Amino acid sequence: MGKVYTHMTMSLDGFIAEPDDQIGELFEWYDAGDTTVQGSGMVFNVDAASAVLLQEFVDTTGALVAGRRLFDITDGWNDNHPVGSPVVVVTHNPPADADRWPRTAFVDGVEAAVDRARQVAGEKDVCIASADVAQQALELGVVDEVCVSLVPVLFGTGKPYFSTREHLLLDDPVVIPGRRATHLRYPVRRS
Repeated sequence: MGKVYTHMTMSLDGFIAEPDDQIGELFEWYDAGDTTVQGSGMVFNVDAASAVLLQEFVDTTGALVAGRRLFDITDGWNDNHPVGSPVVVVTHNPPADADRWPRTAFVDGVEAAVDRARQVAGEKDVCIASADVAQQALELGVVDEVCVSLVPVLFGTGKPYFSTREHLLLDDPVVIPGRRATHLRYPVRRS
């Protein structure tokens, strides 16, 4: 069984989107280099160091967990998330036309969604890609690693990545300096 990790691209002051859900300059790093990483229906042109990280995510992620809000904002990625994995959406209210997304499961509750994603992923990893879902999963103790692609921009306000309600200690980071983003990978410390 693979690990469960979170990954978000975040402004230096801790936001994953502006107040109106716009992403501003957050994803400039996806087109800031000359090394190509092929996602599912998407091509990323990143620097060499970022390419190693991004290629690992594409190769090892077997399922992605997202919240309903992100799913709605992206229109379910047209049932083809850029990492190429099936998606499990945490929601109390699946869309009436849920069959429009055959590679997407709609599950009530974070713990149940992570369990379902683990089943879907098999031996591969599970990525949690929504801030609120990530916070709940951290509180449930089901996250093995927290990943942040830290971008050199200050939003001043917006949607925060972290708003955890409990104390959580992480191990020392693996730091991957890239162009337009510094990638940080923190293993979750187990007591």
